[in-house]
Amino acid sequence: MDYYEILGVTKNATQEEIKKAFHKLAHKYHPDKGGDEKKFKEINEAYQVLSDAQKRRQYDRFGKSFDQMGGNPASGGAGWDFNWSWQNSSQNADFEDLGDVFENLFGFGSSFSSGGRRASKKDIKKGKDIQIDIEISLEETLKQFRKKVSLSKMIVCHRCHGNGAEPGSKINECFSCRGTGQVQQVKKTVLGSYTSFAICPECNGDGAKPEKYCNVCRGDGRIKGEEKIEILIPAGIDNNQAIEIEGRGEAGKKGGRAGNLYVRVFVKEHPIFDRKGDDLYLMQEINYSQAVLGDEIEMPTLEGVNIILTIPQGTESGKVLRISGKGIPHFSGYGRGNIYVELKIRAPKKISKSQREALDKLREEGL
Repeated sequence: MDYYEILGVTKNATQEEIKKAFHKLAHKYHPDKGGDEKKFKEINEAYQVLSDAQKRRQYDRFGKSFDQMGGNPASGGAGWDFNWSWQNSSQNADFEDLGDVFENLFGFGSSFSSGGRRASKKDIKKGKDIQIDIEISLEETLKQFRKKVSLSKMIVCHRCHGNGAEPGSKINECFSCRGTGQVQQVKKTVLGSYTSFAICPECNGDGAKPEKYCNVCRGDGRIKGEEKIEILIPAGIDNNQAIEIEGRGEAGKKGGRAGNLYVRVFVKEHPIFDRKGDDLYLMQEINYSQAVLGDEIEMPTLEGVNIILTIPQGTESGKVLRISGKGIPHFSGYGRGNIYVELKIRAPKKISKSQREALDKLREEGL
């Protein structure tokens, strides 16, 4: 039967007239109210096409040819003539619609005949993810700590607590989708008929509608606001490393699942140490006499406490000494990296007369 006849409207009916006719018939034939389920499906199918301007235009142009073609384009069944369809599509078909059809043919959209890909109501109403950047010092990587941040985002409405309804107002199941948040659509094109699922236009995928929307959020269940939270920064975190905090992104619509918060950590450069993984590197100048005779010198650490480093006799410039266990804590929580000290023999630009005499004597002795 013609979609217009199913809804009892003329082809010149306005969108408002189509909507009113659908509401009237849906209430009358809704299965939960003792109506005819088959008739209700026909009414819903007709409304899904005629309530959409593009689909209605296609139906008005190609409605009769859809019924005549038959067959399954995917299997080459009876009544299917690909050459006829392709030749005529260049003259009559809507190429935007053909793009949708090819998406479904090759697995990007809903499947042919029945079934199709259903989107979860939780996914439809899920809040957006948020990413923020924070900066910490190299010293702060030594221990786990908490950092307070303030987020400007969509938060749960304080008046309706996220359900989108004015307090005291009843929330009814959507009569169109019967609480699923989705409706089934049968699309007819020059390539045949196929079935897909779409967000219910009556409840916007919520599956329910309040009798009165919240005065604060206007039915969205959330408002723009600010939230202060503490972020746990683990010891040993590296530069440009991200932390995922589930459910601390933007609030979902009407009680939907909140998005996630992604915190990207940047570690500031240190004036003394260079970090490579969990190890720290620095360069230390020593005198020629220290290199030849050996010595003990004080070396800094990230904790701010100096430790003694032993320089062996006969040390050459460029030699690297290791201080074990004084680097960055491993992210696994067990052990620490090392400090590597590169020794560089310092050659003074100016020396005293007595120093020159001493060096001249050493040179005579082969040093």
